[in-house]
Amino acid sequence: MKGLILSGGKGTRLYPLTYTSAKQLIPVANKPVLFRVIESIREAGIDEIGIVVGGTAAEVKEAVGRGGRWDAKITYIQQDEPLGLAHCVKISQEFLGDDRFVMFLGDNVIQGGISKLIGEFATSGWNSQIVLTRIDQPEQYGVVVLDDTGRVARLVEKPKNPPSDLALVGIYMFDPSVHKAVAAIRPSWRGELEITDALQWLVDNGYDVRPHIHRGWWIDTGQPGDMLEANDLVLEELDYKVEGYVDRDSQIGRRVTIERGAEIINSVVRGPAIIGENTRIINSYVGPYTSIYHNVVVENAEIEHSVILEFSKIRDIEARIQDSLIGRDVVITRSPIKPKALKLTLGDHSQLGIL
Repeated sequence: MKGLILSGGKGTRLYPLTYTSAKQLIPVANKPVLFRVIESIREAGIDEIGIVVGGTAAEVKEAVGRGGRWDAKITYIQQDEPLGLAHCVKISQEFLGDDRFVMFLGDNVIQGGISKLIGEFATSGWNSQIVLTRIDQPEQYGVVVLDDTGRVARLVEKPKNPPSDLALVGIYMFDPSVHKAVAAIRPSWRGELEITDALQWLVDNGYDVRPHIHRGWWIDTGQPGDMLEANDLVLEELDYKVEGYVDRDSQIGRRVTIERGAEIINSVVRGPAIIGENTRIINSYVGPYTSIYHNVVVENAEIEHSVILEFSKIRDIEARIQDSLIGRDVVITRSPIKPKALKLTLGDHSQLGIL
């Protein structure tokens, strides 16, 4: 089997963070979401991986490279415009050939990996397997209706009145028959080739499309709140370790990871939390469910339930920062008048003086 990861799109729901960065490279618990997807595919034994890229192709290629760190061979496939998931399959046909493959959205985080699913599909005679989960707002996703035998009967893309609460989670497995489906369908009212239409074509033409209902957690990291929730869930599952320096005046909780080169000086860090490489925490408090990425400085400040990206500097802030996403190279300092509370979503290279 081969792997196909979709890492295009503009990430508009994560503005302003994604004005300057690929959404798939925003870290969850200090690891880019795209890296987690690659690891899931490699853990399933797949080492040939295609990545569909768009306007952020250069950044993705620089971060991922040729795949050596995962012992994988990476092929990049350019999509000039976001014309739908089925369009991604269409432009990837040369890479995919006649192989079975798993297609994984590059901004999704799922509990438990996909190794078992890949094993089932690889040895089956099924033409497709799709991963579903029950959600409260299925109208925002592709929705699937199952028949009385549990087989896929109908698929609808983002329906106003959802016929079920089973949503596609962005993990699909196909055999070569999907190429017939993609060639047969036409763009939707959105101007996109919808993967739901391709799947419906397979169902209508007698192909065997099997559902798998995922029981664990799953996060589509498309919005700031989703990123924080994904960060919470992944932090809970980390193997905690201290590789950096912690001075005798600091207090470190049991569920805290301090990465190599980090320094904790006269500070309190309560987990679950992770402090990135070469980051310095000085005279500060870092509360639960916080990820601070590499080369950050936090001095005389309090942060809780937040994600801070690399090279940012937060100094002399009296109010606690919480429930916040702060981008790369951000500078936050104190201005003369004290605030009562802070809730921030800041893009890369921002500078904020607190009033």
